[in-house]
Amino acid sequence: MRCPFCGNTETQVKDSRPAEDNVAIRRRRFCPACGGRFTTYERVQLRDLVVIKSTGRREDFDRDKLSRSIRIAMQKRPIEHERIDQMISGIVRRLESMGETDIPSATIGEIVMETLARIDTVAYVRFASVYKNFQAADDFDRFVSELRPQTSE
Repeated sequence: MRCPFCGNTETQVKDSRPAEDNVAIRRRRFCPACGGRFTTYERVQLRDLVVIKSTGRREDFDRDKLSRSIRIAMQKRPIEHERIDQMISGIVRRLESMGETDIPSATIGEIVMETLARIDTVAYVRFASVYKNFQAADDFDRFVSELRPQTSE
């Protein structure tokens, strides 16, 4: 593993332990050349996924990009980081187990929204506002009114 500080390829593993509900291995590393310490994560990847954007453009699936967008939606919400990591791992496993290597971005967005809706409605609305490209307060109002239970009078 290359040291992120000096580029040395001879780094040493100082500690390994399971992470993310036993779906990853967290390794604490040390670089003897510069003395830097850093952490790496090792995960099983079932297949290389390709995201097909709405424009038709194709790009490699990026777990970190998915993680960033979910973490932005979950900012300042009372959800533990471990729970968010488990959720992200679950979404990735679900995508990998679909049997397809080419996945439309809309499918990924729907899976994320479905998962967020079960965990935190505020994060769900935040994510939806970006995913569905809300342009005005009326867009929020319509979306949130669909979330409210309909009462019969």
